[in-house]
Parts: sequence; C-alpha cells; structure tokens
Amino acid sequence: MFYPGWIVTICCITQPDNYNFLTGRGIDVAFKVKLSFVCTAVFFIAIVICSGCVQTEGSEEKVLRVALTTGPDTGGSLDPSISWEGWPMRRTGIYETLFSYDENMSLQPELATGYKQLNDTSWEIQLRKNVTFHDGTKMNADAVIYSINRVLNSSNSRSAEYSFIKGVYKTDDYTIVVETNETYAPAILMFTDTIMSIVSPTSDLDKEPVGTGPYKFVSFEPGASIELVKNPDYWGGEPKIDRIIIQYSKDAAARTLLLKSGDVDITRDVLQSEYTTLEADPDINIVSRETLRTYFMYINEGKAPFDDVRVRQALNYVINRQEIVDTALEGVAGSPAIGIFPDIMPWSANDKIEAYDYNPEKALKLFAEAGITQGSDGRLYYNGKPFAIEIQTYTKQAAHQPMAEVIAAQFEKIGITTTIKIAETSSISADAVAGNYDLALYSWGVAPVGDPDYFVSSHFLSNGTYASTWLRYSNPQVDKWILEARAETDKEKRAELYEMIQEQVQNDAVLVCIAYKNEIDGLSPNLKGFEIYPNEYTFITKEMELA
Repeated sequence: MFYPGWIVTICCITQPDNYNFLTGRGIDVAFKVKLSFVCTAVFFIAIVICSGCVQTEGSEEKVLRVALTTGPDTGGSLDPSISWEGWPMRRTGIYETLFSYDENMSLQPELATGYKQLNDTSWEIQLRKNVTFHDGTKMNADAVIYSINRVLNSSNSRSAEYSFIKGVYKTDDYTIVVETNETYAPAILMFTDTIMSIVSPTSDLDKEPVGTGPYKFVSFEPGASIELVKNPDYWGGEPKIDRIIIQYSKDAAARTLLLKSGDVDITRDVLQSEYTTLEADPDINIVSRETLRTYFMYINEGKAPFDDVRVRQALNYVINRQEIVDTALEGVAGSPAIGIFPDIMPWSANDKIEAYDYNPEKALKLFAEAGITQGSDGRLYYNGKPFAIEIQTYTKQAAHQPMAEVIAAQFEKIGITTTIKIAETSSISADAVAGNYDLALYSWGVAPVGDPDYFVSSHFLSNGTYASTWLRYSNPQVDKWILEARAETDKEKRAELYEMIQEQVQNDAVLVCIAYKNEIDGLSPNLKGFEIYPNEYTFITKEMELA
C-alpha cells in the first residue's frame, strides 16, 4: 500500500541593551541615528559572523530567517509528547512521524515504508531502514515502540486519545505490529499526529530535541527563538539551507514589519489588513491557502440558559458570519463557516446540513420561546435581569480578538449585554472545566490527521474530553453513530454516519461555527520550495531553498 571567501576585520561594537540580536531590528531606535547603506551592510556582516553564520572560502552559508506566532510553551519543554508541543516542534523540521500528509493532504509514508492490516484489530507497519537520529542512534523498532509508549502512558495528558491502542510489539528490527482493542478505522492515520513523533530514546527531550528530520536543534530561548542547523545525513537527501533562525511573536503587526523590513524571509500569518499592500510589493511574495482550521465558539451547555437548545440556536442566528469575514478577517483571511468541517475536508457535510444564516428575527423568536424577552429599552432580559454574555478568548491567533469584538457588537445590536475577556489559554481552560464561562472563542485544526474522528470523538461523544467538560454535551444517538463510524471500514458507510453526526450536532447547536481560516504567509522572493500544508503540521522542509 506504501510499500572566494571574505576576510573581514571588525571593530568592537557595543550593543545596546534593547537591541534584538537575532533580527537586527531597531538599529535606528537603539542608536537614535540613521546608518548609511554601506554602514548598515558592514554592521549586518558583523552580526552574521558573530552569530556563527560563518562564511568560508568558496562558499556562503545559507541562513533562513523566520517569524512564527508561537513556539513551544509548556514550561520551556521541547518534548513533542507533551500536550500540543508536537505542533511547533514538527514545524521546525526536527521531528518526523511514521506517516504524514503532503501539501495536498495525500497520505504518504515517512519513517514507515508501508503497512498492511493483518485482521480487524492488528496492523503491521514496515519501518524505513538506514535512518539515524541526530545523535547517531539508529531509528528502529525499539525506538518507535519507545516513542509510541510515551504517548500511551497514563501520565500523558492526551493518552485517552490513543486508548484504542491495546499494545505495540516488534516482529523484527524494522517491523512493528499495532494491536487495537477493537476495530478502529483511522488507526494508521493517527500515526500522522505530531504527538506520535519518533524520538531518540537516549536524549533529554525536554532540553535537547533529537529526531530524524532534515534539521537539527542548536539552541532555544523560551518564548523568543529557536535555532537549527541542517542534518547532512538526512535520509531524504541533504537540505539546501544551512541554518534556520525562527523567532516567535504573537504580535501580527510586529511579524509583518519584520517581513517588510527584510529582517525575515518568511512570516506566517501576516497582518491581514496589509494583505493588499504586501501583495503589491515587488520585494514580497504573498501566498494564501485554505486550511483545516475552524474558528468557533464553545458554549457552556451545563449553565442556564445555554442548556436550552433554542438559546444556542438563537445565538447562531444572531451571528453575521459574512460581516465577521469582511471586517475582522479583512475579506481575505477566511470564509464563512457552515458546520465544523471546511469544504476542503473530504468528510465535510456542508452541502447537506442547514446553515445558520444571519436572521435576527428568528433569533428573537427563539429567545422569547426560551424565556429571554425584549424590554421596552430594546435590551434582552432573562429572569428579570439583563441577558448578559461574556466571551472569553486568547490572542495566540491574531484574528481572535477582532472577531470577538465584531461578535460582541452583533450581540449588543440585538440587545445582549456583552463583555470580552482576553486571557491565557490555561486560564480559559480552567474556567471551562470548572463550568465558569459562557462562550469561548477558539480555533482548531479540526482534521490534522485527515479523519473526522479526531475532532468528533473529543467534542461530540458523551465521554469525550471536550464534550464531557467544556461543552457538557451528550446525545445517545450521536454516541451510537460515532462508535459505529469508528469501527466501519467501508468508506461510503462511514461517510453516511458522519453526515448524520454533523447534521445532528448542527441541529443541537453544540458549537457556534464562525469561519474557516485562510493562512496568509509572506515570503522573500529569494525563497523557493515553500508550501502551505492545510493541516498546519508541516512548515520547514528540505525542499526549501534560498536562491
């Protein structure tokens, strides 16, 4: 199935305390003077050499500079098996998985070469030979089993997502067998998840990540940057870029300025309000693509009046999704949502389920049926008090705050007293689990492993991680369909089940789906071979090069 060198003399330069060494930003600000073009060039050469980017006779080191939104943020750990740290670590090009998706979301072997299903609950996976980790350790069955078992360990916060795995054993040094507790259709696809990164068993992965990818770890500054160097022994061929410096900034405006000033070669998620200006700039290439990320709001269905389906449906009708896309997303960074899965997701049932169109009259009718009535002042009242809603969100995704502001204005327009709370994700999560919230605006990559069960089971199955805590949602019929779909190996029958699930959760208004994200990245014209991956797992690849 798958079977001439430069010699440069540099005087000592005193670096001001607030100078950003990695980027070269703020020369004018730090020194309060304007350097001539020649001086700036000489100064930049100094920085390049001082930072280890040494030019040798007959060659010039190719250094790629990148600005991303966030990096590893779990206490400074770089371990891909912790929480969601696998995402930023995979994007560096350090780690790989057994299987992966290409830029067109086609499944491909990576550290595996193929697989076959032995029976309903057993899968044999053949491993790639002659692969070594960055520390020289062999990548073999023992290393793969070690990597998988780290995720299955009950101490892992996400182990429940992989409870379908009964065990893993090897039949030789390059063959493993995965046994599941019962038939689980997406079993192989789950090994594309970044949490399943194959790691060296001999390294302290908190401090020094060691994988098999095209780039090796050099250093990490928590919340600021990570530096990488090419892996000359990469099994897939030697990378074309020698060194990579990735900076992290949640500030979209700051990342966009870095791109415009030429301080970075790639900026992910550029400021959408500058899309038109950047697109017209001959020194910048703008690339955009639909992704599998959906913006939506959680609803606390364990709290009145949100436990009433009519209230949840009314909230959906209050939302003018096109206005949110045109304003908060500037008309370029997304499209209005129908259900949880974007149209580019093969399992999406958006052509069959009924959309919640903007309909304030219908919303008011549903509110009234649920006991939320309009006063003479035009405000909505519930139990004799103003109907008030707090929307919680975070700013890791730059679009969240402006989206929340537009949604709040739409709520206020119909008479709902609305406030916005900006918080860290850990704080929002704590409130959600405790049931201490109304609505929470989030965004998820809803199908990074290419299968609907990834999101559906966690959000709509009664004992799912988010269904049982954040949402307090339970529907026995939906549970039945989800369990059947997991075990169904016939793709057409699975598709029918997921259509029914999507239709039911839409009718139950479990979530308020807002928009589907378009990723917009800015590139230097010198950068070749860059692709946007819809599932957002992959970013740095060996195909990238600086002309």
